[in-house]
Amino acid sequence: MEASIMDGPKRRCGAVSGLTTVKNPVSLARHVMDKTPHSYLAFAGAEEFARKQGVELVDNEYFITEENVGMLKLAKEANSIMFDYRIPTLGTCGGGAAMESPIQMNGLPISVYAPETVGCVVVDKEGRCAAATSTGGLMNKMTGRIGDSPLIGSGTYACDLVAVSCTGEGEAIIRSTLAREVAAVMEYKGLNLPEAVDYVIKYRLDEGKAGLIAVSKNGEVACGFNTTGMFRGCATEDGFMEVGVW
Repeated sequence: MEASIMDGPKRRCGAVSGLTTVKNPVSLARHVMDKTPHSYLAFAGAEEFARKQGVELVDNEYFITEENVGMLKLAKEANSIMFDYRIPTLGTCGGGAAMESPIQMNGLPISVYAPETVGCVVVDKEGRCAAATSTGGLMNKMTGRIGDSPLIGSGTYACDLVAVSCTGEGEAIIRSTLAREVAAVMEYKGLNLPEAVDYVIKYRLDEGKAGLIAVSKNGEVACGFNTTGMFRGCATEDGFMEVGVW
Protein backbone atom coordinates (compact mmCIF):
# COMPACT_ATOMS: atom_id res chain seq x y z
CA MET A 1 0.00 0.00 0.00
CA GLU A 2 0.95 3.63 -0.36
CA ALA A 3 -0.45 6.89 0.97
CA SER A 4 0.18 10.57 1.58
CA ILE A 5 -1.20 13.45 3.61
CA MET A 6 -0.73 17.21 3.30
CA ASP A 7 -1.50 20.15 5.59
CA GLY A 8 -2.27 23.15 3.41
CA PRO A 9 -1.43 26.25 5.51
CA LYS A 10 2.20 25.26 6.06
CA ARG A 11 2.52 22.87 3.09
CA ARG A 12 3.65 20.12 5.43
CA CYS A 13 3.39 16.61 4.05
CA GLY A 14 4.15 12.96 4.66
CA ALA A 15 4.11 9.97 2.32
CA VAL A 16 4.76 6.21 2.41
CA SER A 17 5.09 3.42 -0.15
CA GLY A 18 5.74 -0.31 -0.27
CA LEU A 19 3.79 -1.14 2.89
CA THR A 20 2.63 -4.72 3.48
CA THR A 21 1.63 -4.84 7.16
CA VAL A 22 0.45 -1.33 8.11
CA LYS A 23 -3.33 -1.45 8.53
CA ASN A 24 -3.91 2.27 7.95
CA PRO A 25 -1.22 3.76 5.68
CA VAL A 26 -2.45 7.36 6.02
CA SER A 27 -1.79 7.13 9.76
CA LEU A 28 1.83 6.27 9.06
CA ALA A 29 2.08 9.09 6.52
CA ARG A 30 0.88 11.44 9.27
CA HIS A 31 3.68 10.19 11.55
CA VAL A 32 6.21 10.84 8.77
CA MET A 33 4.91 14.39 8.49
CA ASP A 34 4.80 15.07 12.22
CA LYS A 35 7.68 13.07 13.64
CA THR A 36 10.49 12.95 11.06
CA PRO A 37 12.58 15.51 9.19
CA HIS A 38 11.55 13.79 5.94
CA SER A 39 8.57 13.85 3.61
CA TYR A 40 8.62 10.30 2.21
CA LEU A 41 9.56 6.85 3.54
CA ALA A 42 9.26 3.61 1.58
CA PHE A 43 9.51 -0.19 1.75
CA ALA A 44 11.64 -1.67 4.57
CA GLY A 45 12.43 1.74 6.05
CA ALA A 46 8.77 2.67 6.21
CA GLU A 47 7.86 -0.66 7.82
CA GLU A 48 10.62 -0.25 10.42
CA PHE A 49 9.43 3.26 11.20
CA ALA A 50 5.88 1.93 11.59
CA ARG A 51 7.03 -0.60 14.19
CA LYS A 52 8.90 2.07 16.13
CA GLN A 53 5.88 4.37 16.11
CA GLY A 54 3.56 1.65 17.33
CA VAL A 55 1.01 2.02 14.54
CA GLU A 56 -1.39 -0.87 14.08
CA LEU A 57 0.16 -3.74 12.13
CA VAL A 58 -1.58 -6.81 10.71
CA ASP A 59 -0.51 -9.97 8.94
CA ASN A 60 -0.31 -9.54 5.18
CA GLU A 61 -3.17 -12.04 4.78
CA TYR A 62 -5.50 -9.38 6.23
CA PHE A 63 -5.43 -7.53 2.91
CA ILE A 64 -6.19 -10.53 0.69
CA THR A 65 -9.88 -10.93 -0.17
CA GLU A 66 -11.68 -13.39 -2.40
CA GLU A 67 -12.99 -10.55 -4.56
CA ASN A 68 -9.53 -9.09 -5.19
CA VAL A 69 -8.05 -12.50 -5.94
CA GLY A 70 -10.80 -12.96 -8.53
CA MET A 71 -10.10 -9.60 -10.14
CA LEU A 72 -6.38 -10.31 -10.19
CA LYS A 73 -7.11 -13.59 -12.00
CA LEU A 74 -9.14 -11.69 -14.61
CA ALA A 75 -6.34 -9.16 -15.08
CA LYS A 76 -3.69 -11.87 -15.49
CA GLU A 77 -5.84 -13.81 -17.96
CA ALA A 78 -6.21 -10.65 -20.03
CA ASN A 79 -2.49 -9.81 -19.62
CA SER A 80 -3.60 -6.42 -18.44
CA ILE A 81 -3.91 -4.05 -15.53
CA MET A 82 -7.42 -3.07 -14.50
CA PHE A 83 -7.33 0.41 -15.98
CA ASP A 84 -6.40 -0.79 -19.47
CA TYR A 85 -10.13 -1.48 -20.03
CA ARG A 86 -9.25 -4.72 -21.78
CA ILE A 87 -10.79 -6.97 -19.16
CA PRO A 88 -13.59 -8.94 -20.91
CA THR A 89 -17.03 -7.60 -19.96
CA LEU A 90 -19.12 -10.21 -21.75
CA GLY A 91 -20.31 -13.38 -20.06
CA THR A 92 -22.47 -16.23 -21.32
CA CYS A 93 -25.95 -17.32 -20.42
CA GLY A 94 -27.63 -20.64 -21.07
CA GLY A 95 -26.94 -21.92 -24.58
CA GLY A 96 -23.72 -19.97 -24.91
CA ALA A 97 -25.29 -16.67 -25.98
CA ALA A 98 -23.37 -13.53 -25.09
CA MET A 99 -24.80 -11.56 -22.20
CA GLU A 100 -23.47 -8.14 -21.26
CA SER A 101 -23.45 -6.98 -17.65
CA PRO A 102 -26.40 -4.55 -17.29
CA ILE A 103 -24.39 -1.98 -15.28
CA GLN A 104 -20.79 -1.16 -16.11
CA MET A 105 -18.30 1.36 -14.84
CA ASN A 106 -15.14 2.31 -16.73
CA GLY A 107 -15.56 -0.73 -18.95
CA LEU A 108 -15.91 -3.23 -16.08
CA PRO A 109 -19.00 -4.98 -14.75
CA ILE A 110 -19.98 -3.13 -11.59
CA SER A 111 -20.23 -6.50 -9.79
CA VAL A 112 -16.46 -7.00 -9.97
CA TYR A 113 -15.37 -3.39 -9.67
CA ALA A 114 -13.71 -2.40 -6.41
CA PRO A 115 -12.26 1.10 -5.92
CA GLU A 116 -8.58 0.86 -4.98
CA THR A 117 -8.10 4.49 -3.94
CA VAL A 118 -9.55 6.30 -0.93
CA GLY A 119 -9.15 10.07 -0.74
CA CYS A 120 -10.31 12.80 1.61
CA VAL A 121 -10.22 16.60 1.42
CA VAL A 122 -11.33 18.91 4.23
CA VAL A 123 -11.57 22.58 5.09
CA ASP A 124 -12.22 23.97 8.57
CA LYS A 125 -14.07 27.13 9.63
CA GLU A 126 -10.81 29.10 9.44
CA GLY A 127 -10.34 28.16 5.77
CA ARG A 128 -7.47 25.75 6.43
CA CYS A 129 -7.37 22.91 3.92
CA ALA A 130 -5.91 19.40 4.12
CA ALA A 131 -5.86 16.31 1.89
CA ALA A 132 -4.99 12.63 2.19
CA THR A 133 -4.96 9.73 -0.27
CA SER A 134 -4.39 5.99 0.21
CA THR A 135 -4.30 3.12 -2.29
CA GLY A 136 -3.33 -0.44 -2.99
CA GLY A 137 -2.35 0.57 -6.50
CA LEU A 138 -3.25 -0.85 -9.88
CA MET A 139 -4.41 -4.43 -10.16
CA ASN A 140 -1.64 -6.65 -11.60
CA LYS A 141 0.94 -3.86 -11.41
CA MET A 142 4.65 -4.57 -11.82
CA THR A 143 6.67 -5.21 -8.68
CA GLY A 144 8.13 -1.94 -7.45
CA ARG A 145 5.64 0.26 -9.25
CA ILE A 146 4.72 3.43 -7.32
CA GLY A 147 1.60 5.34 -8.28
CA ASP A 148 0.37 8.87 -7.89
CA SER A 149 -1.25 8.57 -4.45
CA PRO A 150 1.94 9.08 -2.38
CA LEU A 151 3.39 11.68 -4.75
CA ILE A 152 2.79 15.20 -3.48
CA GLY A 153 1.47 17.36 -6.30
CA SER A 154 0.25 14.40 -8.33
CA GLY A 155 -2.30 12.40 -6.34
CA THR A 156 -2.40 14.68 -3.29
CA TYR A 157 -1.91 18.38 -2.73
CA ALA A 158 -2.98 21.08 -0.28
CA CYS A 159 -2.04 24.73 0.12
CA ASP A 160 -3.59 27.93 1.45
CA LEU A 161 -6.09 27.93 -1.45
CA VAL A 162 -7.30 24.38 -1.90
CA ALA A 163 -6.96 20.68 -1.06
CA VAL A 164 -7.09 17.99 -3.77
CA SER A 165 -7.10 14.17 -3.85
CA CYS A 166 -7.00 12.20 -7.10
CA THR A 167 -7.86 8.71 -8.33
CA GLY A 168 -7.55 6.87 -11.63
CA GLU A 169 -4.66 6.06 -13.94
CA GLY A 170 -1.65 6.93 -11.82
CA GLU A 171 0.70 7.40 -14.74
CA ALA A 172 -1.57 10.03 -16.32
CA ILE A 173 -2.00 11.78 -12.97
CA ILE A 174 1.77 11.82 -12.42
CA ARG A 175 2.50 13.22 -15.88
CA SER A 176 0.02 16.04 -15.38
CA THR A 177 0.81 16.72 -11.68
CA LEU A 178 -2.96 16.83 -11.52
CA ALA A 179 -3.55 17.84 -7.89
CA ARG A 180 -1.03 20.68 -7.98
CA GLU A 181 -2.41 21.83 -11.33
CA VAL A 182 -5.78 22.59 -9.74
CA ALA A 183 -4.06 24.92 -7.27
CA ALA A 184 -1.87 26.40 -10.00
CA VAL A 185 -4.68 27.46 -12.30
CA MET A 186 -6.53 28.95 -9.33
CA GLU A 187 -3.43 30.91 -8.35
CA TYR A 188 -2.14 31.94 -11.77
CA LYS A 189 -5.31 32.03 -13.91
CA GLY A 190 -7.64 33.32 -11.21
CA LEU A 191 -10.18 30.51 -11.69
CA ASN A 192 -12.57 29.52 -8.94
CA LEU A 193 -12.55 25.90 -7.75
CA PRO A 194 -15.21 24.42 -10.08
CA GLU A 195 -13.61 26.18 -13.06
CA ALA A 196 -10.16 24.93 -12.07
CA VAL A 197 -11.33 21.33 -11.70
CA ASP A 198 -13.12 21.41 -15.07
CA TYR A 199 -10.05 22.92 -16.71
CA VAL A 200 -7.52 20.34 -15.50
CA ILE A 201 -9.78 17.37 -16.22
CA LYS A 202 -10.35 18.65 -19.76
CA TYR A 203 -6.87 19.90 -20.66
CA ARG A 204 -4.28 18.15 -18.50
CA LEU A 205 -5.01 14.41 -18.69
CA ASP A 206 -4.37 13.91 -22.41
CA GLU A 207 -5.87 10.46 -23.03
CA GLY A 208 -5.60 9.35 -19.39
CA LYS A 209 -8.60 8.48 -17.27
CA ALA A 210 -8.86 10.01 -13.80
CA GLY A 211 -10.91 12.01 -11.37
CA LEU A 212 -10.47 14.19 -8.30
CA ILE A 213 -12.21 15.70 -5.30
CA ALA A 214 -11.37 19.15 -3.97
CA VAL A 215 -12.34 21.83 -1.44
CA SER A 216 -11.30 25.48 -1.39
CA LYS A 217 -10.50 27.75 1.52
CA ASN A 218 -13.87 29.43 0.90
CA GLY A 219 -15.75 26.18 1.45
CA GLU A 220 -16.40 25.38 -2.20
CA VAL A 221 -16.66 21.66 -2.97
CA ALA A 222 -15.96 20.27 -6.43
CA CYS A 223 -15.25 16.99 -8.18
CA GLY A 224 -14.42 16.09 -11.73
CA PHE A 225 -13.73 12.96 -13.76
CA ASN A 226 -13.52 11.83 -17.37
CA THR A 227 -14.63 8.26 -16.66
CA THR A 228 -18.12 6.79 -16.57
CA GLY A 229 -18.27 7.39 -12.84
CA MET A 230 -16.36 7.99 -9.61
CA PHE A 231 -17.42 6.95 -6.11
CA ARG A 232 -17.64 10.10 -4.00
CA GLY A 233 -19.38 11.72 -1.06
CA CYS A 234 -19.64 15.08 0.69
CA ALA A 235 -20.60 16.14 4.22
CA THR A 236 -20.82 19.54 5.90
CA GLU A 237 -21.03 20.60 9.53
CA ASP A 238 -24.67 21.64 9.17
CA GLY A 239 -25.71 18.05 8.44
CA PHE A 240 -25.81 18.09 4.63
CA MET A 241 -24.66 14.77 3.15
CA GLU A 242 -24.47 13.61 -0.47
CA VAL A 243 -23.08 10.57 -2.29
CA GLY A 244 -22.63 9.89 -5.99
CA VAL A 245 -21.30 7.31 -8.45
CA TRP A 246 -22.08 8.45 -12.00
